[in-house]
Amino acid sequence: MIVTEIDWSVFWSPVRLSLQVALLSSIIAGVLGIAVAWQMSHRSFRGKIVLETVFMLPLVLPPTVVGFLLLVLLGRKSLLGQWIEAIFSAPVIFSWWAAVIAAVVVAFPLIYQTMKSGFSGIDKDLEDAGRSIGANEWQVFRYISLPLAGRALMTAFILGFARALGEFGATLMIAGNIPGKTQTVPTAIYVAVDSGNQTMAWAWTVSIMIISFVMLLLTRQPNQEKA
Repeated sequence: MIVTEIDWSVFWSPVRLSLQVALLSSIIAGVLGIAVAWQMSHRSFRGKIVLETVFMLPLVLPPTVVGFLLLVLLGRKSLLGQWIEAIFSAPVIFSWWAAVIAAVVVAFPLIYQTMKSGFSGIDKDLEDAGRSIGANEWQVFRYISLPLAGRALMTAFILGFARALGEFGATLMIAGNIPGKTQTVPTAIYVAVDSGNQTMAWAWTVSIMIISFVMLLLTRQPNQEKA
């Protein structure tokens, strides 16, 4: 049966959940990405290239592989999964928190690489000048490095948000597709297409395209002085 009308009561639940997951995961991945990028851009040590390669792996691995690894790591038979279940009295898999974790993992490489480039582009003499007048590393980071990398920070957050918003494979593996609980827009589109509901599939597709377009547009706004 072909559906020609949008069921708004069904439409909004995946949209709200996708926005919640994308916002929370981009904040978590942003904090982690900024902290790690700051350390990696200011330190040299043996094995640094190997460690950075590990950080970037989720960017190139198939999402289903990432989801499978997370399922093994956080599943109810794993030590970590059992520990989490003992603390929160509920398993993390097939919950909306599982969707957040999957989104954090896939968004982290984009945020990390963007912030590392931002920190690497800062004039080190400015940071050294702050240290010379008594600023500690936190003060140098807070008052010099982070403001100077502000553009990279905004870009990293938006790219991380957009990547988390579109996450499908890893989310489906560890969070499932439970309507009203773990169903995000990408998984809802998949189910709608599979069931022949082209109207709802188009509605969700247009919604995520609009959100993604606006977010990416913010990263490409030209400087006013160049207009």
